[in-house]
Amino acid sequence: MEPLTERQETILGLIVREYIDTATPVSSKALVEKYNLGVSSATVRNEMSVLTDKGYLRQPHTSAGREPSEVAYRYFVQRLIVDTDLPMAEQRTISHQFYQARQDIDEWMRLAASVLAQHARGASLVTAPHQLQARFKHLELISTQGRLVLLVLVLSGGEIRQQMLTLAEPVPQEGLTEAANHIHALCKGLDSEGVAAQAPHLPMLEQEVVRLVADVMRRAEAFSATEVFRDGLTNVLAEPEFATSESARQALRVLEERTYLEEFLAKVLAPTVGGIQVVIGGENSWQELKDCSMVLARYGVAGYVTGAMGVLGPQRMAYGRVISTVRLVAGLMSDMMYEIYAE
Repeated sequence: MEPLTERQETILGLIVREYIDTATPVSSKALVEKYNLGVSSATVRNEMSVLTDKGYLRQPHTSAGREPSEVAYRYFVQRLIVDTDLPMAEQRTISHQFYQARQDIDEWMRLAASVLAQHARGASLVTAPHQLQARFKHLELISTQGRLVLLVLVLSGGEIRQQMLTLAEPVPQEGLTEAANHIHALCKGLDSEGVAAQAPHLPMLEQEVVRLVADVMRRAEAFSATEVFRDGLTNVLAEPEFATSESARQALRVLEERTYLEEFLAKVLAPTVGGIQVVIGGENSWQELKDCSMVLARYGVAGYVTGAMGVLGPQRMAYGRVISTVRLVAGLMSDMMYEIYAE
């Protein structure tokens, strides 16, 4: 980012805040009339012209004021935003809500999505907690048609994975059940590498199944968004940036399509529990998010079980409030996950 003088930083910060509040281009006259800047409108206008040349501002029309660019929002988030917490009354209310729901994990997910949407005023997503190292718990092999078999794998923690398997030749259900029971006895509690190590010592059918089980477990260890709780979609649809259905459809694809969401979070979300990430305008990589920003965090127990949460909104979202809300809720969720999984 191009370096800015103190006065340019001040003007840029005011323009970003005004645009967040009004969603309309900001003029030099409006800034001078509203804020005691100690300089003339012409001086502010010249500085705005410099900020435009540096890529921080855009001028949608010749006679219009300026609006922030993606670079301006990034500068604002990294250097100008005031790192404040939510008001203490809101924090107490949110904490009490989680305390009341602390015996029901699904209720935590729904509550987290609801709280994020309500207090951050955007569209929220919360993924269910996911174990970072998959361990074998139970296996079923179900005959379907001819050589096709449905493999149902249960991992420790209760996560279920299903996969179709095509055998070299048909096997009756009795034979499949016997094979599944034998594999279960050998592999219970093992990780993916431990399961794969059993294959060379097994009959051909069981070798084939065990290799597939190990592959499914490895894929399960990658980030998973198999269960996603969402809320606040109407908050985003009400914003002027999403007045066209096409823009809204592209933005909400991130929340609605599991495969896309998994790919996005796998590439964007840092592995560290507790950190906050801000994705602005898709960071030139995610075209569907070019009109949006997302504030993301990972929650859970580091190195063992984690989930993701975030808030999607227009680029002019109230970053301070959104970041504070996501940080608070991620912290509460991590505390409660620790109580369950720390042992």
